[in-house]
Amino acid sequence: MNPFPRGVDRRSALRAGAGAAVAGAFAAGCSDDRGGAAPASRSPTPAASRASARPGTTRAAPAPRSYPGQPGQIAHGPRDRPMVALTFHGQGDPKIANAVLAEAERGGAHVTVLAVGSWLDEHPEMARRILDGGHDLGNHTQRHIDISALPEQEAYAEISECADLLRRLTGSVGTWFRPSRTQYATPLVLKLARRAGYPHVLSYDVDSLDFTSPGASAVTRNVTGRIRNGSVVSLHFGYADTVAALPALLADLDRRHLRAVTTTELLT
Repeated sequence: MNPFPRGVDRRSALRAGAGAAVAGAFAAGCSDDRGGAAPASRSPTPAASRASARPGTTRAAPAPRSYPGQPGQIAHGPRDRPMVALTFHGQGDPKIANAVLAEAERGGAHVTVLAVGSWLDEHPEMARRILDGGHDLGNHTQRHIDISALPEQEAYAEISECADLLRRLTGSVGTWFRPSRTQYATPLVLKLARRAGYPHVLSYDVDSLDFTSPGASAVTRNVTGRIRNGSVVSLHFGYADTVAALPALLADLDRRHLRAVTTTELLT
């Protein structure tokens, strides 16, 4: 799976690729899960109309699965296998998103992207880009607002509108759902996610804190200091630090014989 031999040659290649990626990317985009970005309007936009009008992908994307023995809210996978899942909140500048995906693929990693619906409205081509790279694609609500604070009808709309958009673009509601602006879903959000077709809600046990823009080295340390077998890591598109951190992060995983796989593979 890894296109480079272990050791210095692989790390040098990754560092060189990251430099090129960061140079071509522009900062900003995805607001963090604790912030207060203004919500997007529910009114149809020209981009949303284009997304609705676009034909679906050539074959339907994978649908959500039930994993017997796993709780309704999954924060990590099995601790007895040397695999981890890098999961990305899908929002922000598509140039940076593409740079993140390219770095992951250069390092032999498959990742999980939880996409914000309003972002896919603006950049519907990203759905196919993610799937064509062999990555998981899931639902991170329509507008990325504080879903825990919403009444039931509005909270369900946040989940179902993004699910409907994913279905139009890919033929599936996506393999995973992650609530916005919170690490853990409330009992109500768990119930609403099941109603929308998601047997499990995807949480995480390692937070990179990349949305705070602490610098690439800090992002790497935040992950490598806590990651272990089965970990699910929270990262974000939209931040140049994340792109720059990936080569060192993937090299560290390689040294520790941890494979970065999709969440589906982690739990299968």
